[in-house]
Amino acid sequence: MSELLSDASTGCVKSEGTKKEKGGKQGKRPPGRPSSYRKEYAAQAVKLCRLGATDKELADFFGVSVATLNTWKKEHPEFLESLKEGKDSADAQVADSLFRRATGYSHEDMKFATFEGKITDTKKFTKHHPPDTVACIFWLKNRRPDLWREKIGLEHSGPDGGPIKNEGEYRPSEEDEAVLKRIAEARAKIQEQKPESGEGA
Repeated sequence: MSELLSDASTGCVKSEGTKKEKGGKQGKRPPGRPSSYRKEYAAQAVKLCRLGATDKELADFFGVSVATLNTWKKEHPEFLESLKEGKDSADAQVADSLFRRATGYSHEDMKFATFEGKITDTKKFTKHHPPDTVACIFWLKNRRPDLWREKIGLEHSGPDGGPIKNEGEYRPSEEDEAVLKRIAEARAKIQEQKPESGEGA
């Protein structure tokens, strides 16, 4: 992003201001000191916002702090409007591109025929891009989350508050069954050896 902001193609002239005052202190400017804001910053801000610049990146570009940038928004309505215009325009363009990807679109294209490195023929044709599944899912999840969001529910009880019935319940192995059988036999012997009630009284 920093390369984009410094690109001369944006038509922006970077501010000569600096983030910090002498002595490394940063804060409110002394009373009576003129603002470093210039009218041309509004037009520059529109271009930067269309490139996706954040407030922090805008502040870095103009050589001021984010706090100063926020002050400019309050003191210069045209600067605030330029930020909104640039960001809204960029968001709308991205949303339109996403919608086109989700629904599919067509556009004119050119096909070239070459021979020995030279173009011998050209032909116009209509190129079609089918709907993109990922774009569809992203669009629907954000536009209609009530219908398309992934629902993850944890159920701690069965129907009507009863126990949960698990399908495909665990079946013990042959070794486990043998152990269970021996335990059952041992319990039966213990029960047989217990004296009857009242015996030895």
